[in-house]
Amino acid sequence: MLKRICGILSGIIVLALAVLAGLLIIPKLMGYEEMAVLTGSMEPKYPVGTLIFVKEVDPNTLEVGDVITYHLDSNTVVTHRIVEIDKEGQTVTTKGDANNANDGNPVPYSEIVGKEHFKIPYLGYVSMNIKTPKGILAVCVVLIAMILLTFLPEIFSPEEEEALKTKRRKRRK
Repeated sequence: MLKRICGILSGIIVLALAVLAGLLIIPKLMGYEEMAVLTGSMEPKYPVGTLIFVKEVDPNTLEVGDVITYHLDSNTVVTHRIVEIDKEGQTVTTKGDANNANDGNPVPYSEIVGKEHFKIPYLGYVSMNIKTPKGILAVCVVLIAMILLTFLPEIFSPEEEEALKTKRRKRRK
């Protein structure tokens, strides 16, 4: 019985990890960049913790209403909606959905990382926290749980087998 329970729990954990890995790895293989939403400037459609998948596009194909990610400076990227396009000046004006005013400076085409193609709510929390001490601790706990679930039945199985043999002997008598 213990072996069956551990097998089911182990299978659930493996399945969950496989799905999570697929959600994080497959889009990267398809050329998407992952961006986690860190602030509420794009709420309610993009709540904090949403993982946005962005792909490079020709800036000339962008339209008002598209959600883009761009470099604000060398260390900061922002994901906001295009509210105005200046094709001649090769810039776009952006605004966060939850903000009352447009962003301060137009974004040059050269600073645009790409256009948002799809999103997965709350998966950004995993992406943001996996490299922190708490995230590393969580990974270690999952690995320890997997090891325990694998070896726990083996540790207790000799006793269970002996109990079953004793029970069978008593029935035969």
